[in-house]
Amino acid sequence: MPVTSTSSASSSPGAAAEPFATGPDAGADPKVTDVRSRLAAAYRASAGPPQKARAKLDAQGKLYVRDRIALLFDEGSFVEDGRFANALAEGLPADGVVTGRGTVDGRPAIVIANDPTVKAGSWGSRTVEKIVRATEMALREELPVFWFVDSAGARITDQVEMFPGRRGAGRIFHNQVALSGKVPQVCCLFGPSAAGGAYIPSFTDLIIMVEGNASMYLGSPRMAEMVVGEKVSLEDMGGARMHCTVSGVGDLLVADDAEAIELAKLYFSYLPTSWRSDLPTYAPEEPSRPLTRHTVPERESQPFDIHEVVEGLLDDESFFEIKPLFAPELVIGLGRLSGETVGIVANNSMVKGGVLFTDSADKAARFIWLCDAYSIPLVYLADVPGFMIGSEVERGGIIRHGAKMVHAVSSATVPQFCVVVRKAYGAGLYAMGGPGFGPDATIALPTARIAVMGPEAAVNAVYANKIVAIDDEAERALFVQEKRAEYEQDVDLERLAADLVLDQVVEADALRDELLLRLRYARKRDRHFATKRRDVPPV
Repeated sequence: MPVTSTSSASSSPGAAAEPFATGPDAGADPKVTDVRSRLAAAYRASAGPPQKARAKLDAQGKLYVRDRIALLFDEGSFVEDGRFANALAEGLPADGVVTGRGTVDGRPAIVIANDPTVKAGSWGSRTVEKIVRATEMALREELPVFWFVDSAGARITDQVEMFPGRRGAGRIFHNQVALSGKVPQVCCLFGPSAAGGAYIPSFTDLIIMVEGNASMYLGSPRMAEMVVGEKVSLEDMGGARMHCTVSGVGDLLVADDAEAIELAKLYFSYLPTSWRSDLPTYAPEEPSRPLTRHTVPERESQPFDIHEVVEGLLDDESFFEIKPLFAPELVIGLGRLSGETVGIVANNSMVKGGVLFTDSADKAARFIWLCDAYSIPLVYLADVPGFMIGSEVERGGIIRHGAKMVHAVSSATVPQFCVVVRKAYGAGLYAMGGPGFGPDATIALPTARIAVMGPEAAVNAVYANKIVAIDDEAERALFVQEKRAEYEQDVDLERLAADLVLDQVVEADALRDELLLRLRYARKRDRHFATKRRDVPPV
């Protein structure tokens, strides 16, 4: 009888028992025995890192690729493809990438995971072929994709085989774009994502970056010095914190691999398996701290943290904020209302007065597109003085960036609710899903104000010359006060409700129930927007 090895292929938690018989068998064909022996050796080579590589991972605080996958998938559910890729080559187990499928909390998904212990996770021709096949499988079966990125980029020695052809690296990006909006794509960036490979994270829906290890860059600091004469550190040019705070490419900054995978799974729990699937639902919970009439300050000039309203609306501890470190004047994220997923877009007056900038407009637009793709209803919490003005933001393209946000709001066909928490001035009202954009309802709190601009700015704009011409200070102040009162009467909240600008005015403590009822009735709304080939959005 053949003797089958019972030892684990690796000390890794995700390792399976070695599948090939390697013991002596008197009746076995020598050729088959040789094949088994070589397969067993190749299997062991890809089961765990060499001792030196393991020590390096430990020093960096990284998990081995198979340990990462074990944290992602339900136990015993992972089926791997292409494990013996490039097995005939020395030192290239699985050709540096692990691909396959498993279940995440019972739902099927695909993983594509670089192995940084194999030539720094670099790509060869078979690496690319495995990734292309995995994305083709995702397209064919409409399965979500988890990208575990930790790669130094392409192997220059393999460039002809893996770079230019029809099944070269470019096909990966092509397939990612085809997957966009069809299935969720989540990227955990554990290490570098260099050169062209940096585009893999950028095409995913969410990028989670491990501080101290993760980086993204098109050219390394050494290349930047050679080509453009710039001396810069890796962290300043493409580090995790920079991308999560300055560039906005990164969405979440985490401490280690395990936290990244935990957040990736949590994010996935809010999303459908594919664009055709229903959203997952959970047991309803009450908010941790319900809204009251005192949650929102009545004076619009008093800043307050909009998170208090968000947490008062959503189920207890269900808010999953996205890009919290980037453009924090606007808060976006997923949460649950009575167990069902909703998207939140909210102005935060605690940061820059809640004014919309180019970055906050970009942040909102992409999130709205994501929610629309996966049938997630949107709730806008407006407390916005408008878009930022001045030469600096004009030169930075505030108009085209603002148009991008307005474009996203206009074209979204999911249920949308505009809640005017306090002020909603100028184009800020439009960007936050105001009445002109066909929301399912525009709801105001008694603290709300809607106008082209605030009273002080409006009076100054209309009567600037008159105000300057009044010499007496007391008389001037009285004139301004009278004109301000006239303006405020013109945009009185009751008048706006009487003129059907508003669908409802409620106290804060009734807002959650109001939204729950309206969401229930809006589920069957028509998802058609316009008949055409596609939009030509501002960029």
